[in-house]
This record gives sequence, C-alpha cells and structure tokens, in this order.
Amino acid sequence: MAAYVLRRLLLMIPTLLGIMLLNFVIVQAAPGGPIDQILARYQGLDSAASTRMSGGGGDTTSSGESRGSRGVDPRFIAALEEQFGFDEPAHVRFMNMIADYATFDFGSSFFRDRPVIDLMIERLPVSISLGLWTTLLVYLISIPLGIRKALRHGSRFDVWTSGLVIVGYAIPGFLFAILLIVLFAGGSYWDVFPLRGLTSPYFDDLSLMGKIGDYFWHITLPVVAAAIGSFATLTMLTKNSFLDEIHKQYVLTARAKGASDRRVLYGHVFRNAMLIIIAGLPSALVGIFFTGSLLIEVIFSLDGLGLLGFEAVMQRDYPVIFGTLYLYTLIGLILKLVSDLTYVWVDPRIDFETRGA
Repeated sequence: MAAYVLRRLLLMIPTLLGIMLLNFVIVQAAPGGPIDQILARYQGLDSAASTRMSGGGGDTTSSGESRGSRGVDPRFIAALEEQFGFDEPAHVRFMNMIADYATFDFGSSFFRDRPVIDLMIERLPVSISLGLWTTLLVYLISIPLGIRKALRHGSRFDVWTSGLVIVGYAIPGFLFAILLIVLFAGGSYWDVFPLRGLTSPYFDDLSLMGKIGDYFWHITLPVVAAAIGSFATLTMLTKNSFLDEIHKQYVLTARAKGASDRRVLYGHVFRNAMLIIIAGLPSALVGIFFTGSLLIEVIFSLDGLGLLGFEAVMQRDYPVIFGTLYLYTLIGLILKLVSDLTYVWVDPRIDFETRGA
C-alpha cells in the first residue's frame, strides 16, 4: 500500500501541472486582461467595452487599433505591464508562478492590494460552513430514505420517492436556488428567510443563542439549494447497496437461524452495505465543496471561495484565479487519494496494488 500511495502522490505532480497549464493558456487567451480592465476604468469605460476593444491582453485591439491610439500614454501601459509581470514571456511567467505555488506563495491580488492567501483564508470558513452543512443534510436524509426504499422495493412508496428524487436531481441547483428566493425570500410570495449573507448587520449585538439562530436562519436556503442535487446519487446508491446485500447467502442463513429482521438488517446488512457509502464520503465532499458551491455563493452573495473565484474571473484578477484553482485542484487530488485509502480501510479485501492502480 505504501508503494501505491507513493505512486499516487508522484502522479499528482504532472496532473496538477497539466491542469494549471491548460487553464493558464485558456485564461491568457481570453479577451479583456487586467491591463484592459484598468484602462477601461482609467478611460471611464465599462468592462464589457474593454472586452470588446481588446484581444486577450495583447497590445492591439480586435480591429487592429493600438492602445496608444486610444489616447493612453504608452509609458503608462509599459509601467502596468512591468507591474503585473506581463513584460516577460508567457512561459517564463508560468514557470515562475508554479515555482511560487510550490511554496504556497500565491502573490497579491491585482485589484484588492492584498495577498491571495489572506483572501482565501478570509473566505474559506464560509465555503467550509456551506459544504459541511450540505453534506450533513444530504447524508441524514439520503441514507434513511435509501434504506427505506430498499426494504419496500417496488412498492408505491419506492416509485413515488424515486420520481421525486429524480426530478430534484434534474433541476440544476442554481435554478432551485432562484425558486427558493422567489418563494421564501421576499421574491413574490413569502418573506421568511433573508436574501443574502450568512449573518445580519446586527449580528455582533445578539446573544449567543441569538447568533446561532441568526446563522441558521441565513444558511437554510443556501444549504437546501446546494443539497438538492446530491440527494439522488446517494439515495439510489444506498438503496442498491442494501438490495445487493439483502439477497446474499449470509442474510438467508441468518434468517434461517431465527434472527429477527431488525437483527439481520442492522447487525449484518447495515455494516456491509454502508462500506461503499462511507468510503465515498471524501469524493462526495469534492463535489459538494467545489462543484456545487460556486453558483450558490454567487446567488446568495455568500463571501466564500466560490464567489471570490467568480469575482476574480470577471475582473481578470489572475493571481486570485490561479491561486483558487491551484488550491481546489490540490485538495481534490488529495481527497481522491483519501477516498481510495478509505475503501481499503473499511474493506481490507480491496487491494489497489494488485490491480495495477
């Protein structure tokens, strides 16, 4: 197992480099770079106009018009390029970035004048809070529901709940978030929950119980919206896992010996069926934390890593874009390895080394 872990750790290096290189090329080719963003502000133009006039951070516009012909002093542009490091070739900038990222030096934001790592640490608790409560809600509902569906397989309850779960899975999380806002956040019907943020402006003046209540009052809609798309996978996985175990020989043997259904279910089936569910928790965290949180944070104005990355993309804030991408990718790769190790931990019969993994 040690050799397998070492191979996976070594494989992370080229994987991480490949992902960073691909995104570096894509971001550099996108129109409306940081310099164009600054020139747009300098000239009183909006970002959209800057994007239309520029071509991916080069010195000429899409129509061939140079920046200098727009009335901008070339020395000012040269100073900006030197400040942001654009006076060096792209491959040199990429290698310097990777060398800095190896020591977790993400540099400073172009537009916030703060170290990127400080921005991440400031926003990280919001994303962790949203991800943990979403994961807890999904597991607390999906596992009992999946067990119930397995025990009543083919019944009317199983059919109706399967339909509801599939419909919930088919609705994108951001659309469900908008629906919740319209229904319960003062959109058109009931004004029950707040529209944005995780706390009220008067949060510091509240008592301890008041702060806890205010926090859960704000996080209810984002958590529900983030969790809706994760119910189907875990519910059906739990159901199928239990169905597979219920029809195995050891269950028939236990029943033949006079064991009660409750004893068979929770004394034998539950432990074996839950192996794949528990082992899949790290992978589930990857999807919930990094896939589903972006649009939810944007819609509900939650100052998490997802919203930080979205704002960075809109502003072409390259250090923040690549810093969050590097962190997301690294954590994702590590959690994938943890997921494999968890499979071995919960079921020692699994051996990835013998499979040539």
